[in-house]
Amino acid sequence: MAAIALNPSACVRSLAKFSECRKCEVICPTNAIVIDGGLPAINFAQCVACGGCAGVCPSEALSLDDFSATEFFFEFAGSDESLISCRKNVPCISVFSVEHIIGLATLKGGMTFDMGHCDGCDIAHKCQPQIEANAEEANYILDAMENSATVVLENIAYMPEETIETPEGERRDFFRALTLKNAATAKHKFDREVEIATDELVEHTITNDKIALLKQKGIPDKRKLLFTALKRAEKPSTYYVVDATELSFTSQKLFDEEKCTACQMCYRVCPTGSLTSNVRNSKIDFDPFLCIKCHICHDVCEPDALTLSDSYNVKEFFEPSVQNLVTFNVKSCDECGRLFTSLQGKKMCYQCECEEEEARELWGITDDTYR
Repeated sequence: MAAIALNPSACVRSLAKFSECRKCEVICPTNAIVIDGGLPAINFAQCVACGGCAGVCPSEALSLDDFSATEFFFEFAGSDESLISCRKNVPCISVFSVEHIIGLATLKGGMTFDMGHCDGCDIAHKCQPQIEANAEEANYILDAMENSATVVLENIAYMPEETIETPEGERRDFFRALTLKNAATAKHKFDREVEIATDELVEHTITNDKIALLKQKGIPDKRKLLFTALKRAEKPSTYYVVDATELSFTSQKLFDEEKCTACQMCYRVCPTGSLTSNVRNSKIDFDPFLCIKCHICHDVCEPDALTLSDSYNVKEFFEPSVQNLVTFNVKSCDECGRLFTSLQGKKMCYQCECEEEEARELWGITDDTYR
């Protein structure tokens, strides 16, 4: 029995309670994933291990027990195969993100998705539209990159050749699997079977030993694979600007300097380091190619200083650049001497301002006192 697994420290919902990401819950065709304010809870008895949730997860916090999209990427890219089918080599084509699809199509010169089994499939009502949307988006980007590769959807309905396994052969395979070399793996699989043998929602939390992992910045494997594939692709003659609303996995941002309060939250919660600053916290820089469009920086920005651009320059795929969104005036606090971001010419840091305000309230001092 295979199921989905969640890495809580990689989930963007663990980085801030204000995160509105619910992609895994929306795509799940059996309602096995439920989000009620915190991290996703999973009912393993309802999970059919289609991998749709893993395909849409921006930070790769979800993965399948018995299928790795990264491993498949390398195997498929190095083979003569061009067909991807749920009856041949994947649990469901929805397990792939748009980045996987663009990367594979670029390396393979195109590929075909077998949609012939979607009719009558119990999970097609959620997974089929996602597969079609992913293919359409991938083709849109490939066309904008002047890449001749195309992702084709066909009703092939591939069926594997039937193989007959003898009882004796099954026994040999069983005993071969119980060698000392595989004992640890077998034990892990057994423990996993016990873990998912429940028909109740399993809650996920961040344990104390995992808290440190939340501060680590990391780029998902699918973005690394896309970057590797694009390095092998020919650069387009013209860098086109595409409609950003058609792009699900990255973004370019607009910034309103007047609204920003220099709270530092946006780049502190960014899981990939797409948003960064320096040791003096005197600026905010943005790298579009590292953005996974998880939206968490927007979710935590109370004054809405960050907004999504309605366009994206394909140049960022081939010549990534770091853009400076804002530069702050950093000065020494007149009260405590510590460096702080001075907005609107302020002379004291936020902490000293709060302490002074508290002192004035305790002493009953108002602005009218000095008039």
